[in-house]
Amino acid sequence: MEKKILQYSFWLGVMCVAVAVVWRAATAAGFPGAPIERALSLTYMTFLKGALLFLLTTVATGAYQAGNRQ
Repeated sequence: MEKKILQYSFWLGVMCVAVAVVWRAATAAGFPGAPIERALSLTYMTFLKGALLFLLTTVATGAYQAGNRQ
């Protein structure tokens, strides 16, 4: 079970980082995309925070799995 959590959370974290980088690059290049309501919109920062969550889950699960080996 822990192995699947490690795999899925790692790849979800990597995908979130990729989306955030592309989104930020598009914003820096001047592509339009200003949200109507700032509080209810998705931004690249949403994906960066999601990536942080998934990658920290990977680290925590890996540490738990390594601690339970005998």
